[in-house]
Amino acid sequence: MVVYDFTGRHAVVTGAGGGMGEAIALALLDAGASVTAIDIKPRPASLASHDDRRLTFAQGDLTDAVFVERTIGAAGRERGGIDYLANVAGVLWFGRDKSALEMDLDVWDQVFNINLKSFVHTARAVVPQMRAGGRGGAMVHFSTIQWYRGDPKPQDAYQASKAGVCALSKSLAMQLAGDGIRSNAICPGMALTPLQARWDTEEKRAAVANYTPLGRIGTPQDMANAALFLLSDAASYITGVELAVDGGLLMRM
Repeated sequence: MVVYDFTGRHAVVTGAGGGMGEAIALALLDAGASVTAIDIKPRPASLASHDDRRLTFAQGDLTDAVFVERTIGAAGRERGGIDYLANVAGVLWFGRDKSALEMDLDVWDQVFNINLKSFVHTARAVVPQMRAGGRGGAMVHFSTIQWYRGDPKPQDAYQASKAGVCALSKSLAMQLAGDGIRSNAICPGMALTPLQARWDTEEKRAAVANYTPLGRIGTPQDMANAALFLLSDAASYITGVELAVDGGLLMRM
């Protein structure tokens, strides 16, 4: 197992109320970081036992720019700056999110506000603090391998917003390289998180696992492992890339 040391560093993690964001927040805490965890959902039990001297959990709406700026601004002042940002919050609304030719465009706007615009809010709040700290920083933004392909059963708002995440990440990487701030995207494949409640039987999970070249469904910990690598100094010469963490699924696409 790879061991990272984030002692003395401060990370902001969105979507930390469950799934991948929760796993990343826990992994950073276990590696010694201080974490400001943000989600519209309440603080999960897994984070309840962590020392509040290194963990702040803020419950609120990431589409609210005022809330994001106030929360991240206060966190940076309290913790002496911000070193990392993990943009993990997102929604996948089966049934409501479908073909752009027929879906309710209010739903389209809501998905984009959560999956993409909220990432802009957090970046705008974090980057000035990273610059002011003078030691650079790193960001990782969660997309999906789904944006690489079409789908006969589309979730077009999800797919298009996640493509935008990769474009935003690459643009930030170019803009901020001179400040020593890195920006990368992670594109998960099929992962067992609360977003995938449709895989609710052993038979369904087995079928998904068998379709994946590595023969299993991904886990939140798989995504946390990738995120910690990209945030860490071990990835100090990596910026502007999209890392597929998909068990080889892109080879089937």
